Amino acid sequence: MSAFDGLTTKNITGAPSRVTNAIATASRRTGVDFSYLMGQAQIESSMNPNARASTSSATGLYQFLDQSWLAIINDHGAKYGMSWASDAIQKNGGRYSVSDPALRQQILNLRNHPETASVMAAELASDNRAYLEERTGRPADATDLYMAHFLGAGGAAKFLTTMNAAPNTPAASLFPAAARANASVFYDRSGNPRSLVEIRDRFASKLANGAQMAGLNAGGGDMGGSYSGDIPDGANMVAPADYMRIAQAQMAVADDLPADESLAGEDALMGQQMLAQSRVYPELAPRAETARLAYLMLATFGR
Repeated sequence: MSAFDGLTTKNITGAPSRVTNAIATASRRTGVDFSYLMGQAQIESSMNPNARASTSSATGLYQFLDQSWLAIINDHGAKYGMSWASDAIQKNGGRYSVSDPALRQQILNLRNHPETASVMAAELASDNRAYLEERTGRPADATDLYMAHFLGAGGAAKFLTTMNAAPNTPAASLFPAAARANASVFYDRSGNPRSLVEIRDRFASKLANGAQMAGLNAGGGDMGGSYSGDIPDGANMVAPADYMRIAQAQMAVADDLPADESLAGEDALMGQQMLAQSRVYPELAPRAETARLAYLMLATFGR
């Protein structure tokens, strides 16, 4: 079994791991293709919820930048029980901010929570899909969504509509800034510019390989022995808000903590962790590694 600071990525019991389970749940809740979300997570972070870029603020399973994360939480957080976070975010001149530095950091730290990161990545993909379909007049496939991830929704729409009319157009001529920052994508080894259709085909192959590798990294038990791109059997339906609900329920059954008593400090957190370890709970209950997140969520819920 391998783990990233307690976040299991291979499950020796044959049940889906926490990361795969989180991605499967996000797929079910949003309708975004499971194979796409697995492939994107593999490409972005090698399925590591704690991945952090060395050259930017990109963090977590889907490598959200600080600003893009605040934007997606602002737009969709309340839907998943995180109004405490979305209500704290302000938008001014296209920038997102949180006045309380500690609360801002708590919100940004949710990028390392597989359930939250997965469902927010799926919501962003869903937003991009709607945008692309409106502008291209056809259903958006997984490669289209990855193009939107790479170029932004507006850039992807420009790329796809131009490719439909003139597939051999050199992509660098349309996206000079992106080409300067990503020369290996826009030019071959000899320095020749790649066409729009060449780049899209390469992205399709990269995404398919990423999805396949994600299945291998998740382990045979995760994927039922071989990766087919389908949501694995046994993947539980756990929403980010469920971790708060379950934590509250756990604390309510403790002999020395009445149901209406609020969390207060590290003693309360320690009590919750001991309770989680000593009692038998349903399969959906969070493990010790989620206790601190549940504490932070509950502690800030009333802000």
